[in-house]
Amino acid sequence: MITFLKTLLIILLVYLGVKFLFKLFKPYIMRFLLKKAGKQFERSFGANPFPQNDPPPKEGSVSIDKMPPEKRKATSTVGEYVDYEEID
Repeated sequence: MITFLKTLLIILLVYLGVKFLFKLFKPYIMRFLLKKAGKQFERSFGANPFPQNDPPPKEGSVSIDKMPPEKRKATSTVGEYVDYEEID
């Protein structure tokens, strides 16, 4: 019985210690995460996505930037459509 109480006490002390340390270091963790997110945002949107120094395309030339995805055909049939009429 005493061993069980010691185990419970140790678990409780570890839980409270982790909770206290988390409260203590939470501002530093949040600051680190915000800096990291800011750098990633800068990297994503900092560069000009539409550069203006590209030469204009030749007149009459056609270019395809992105092909639309092919639509998949249904491989299994659900059933046949039946139109019912209501009779009074």
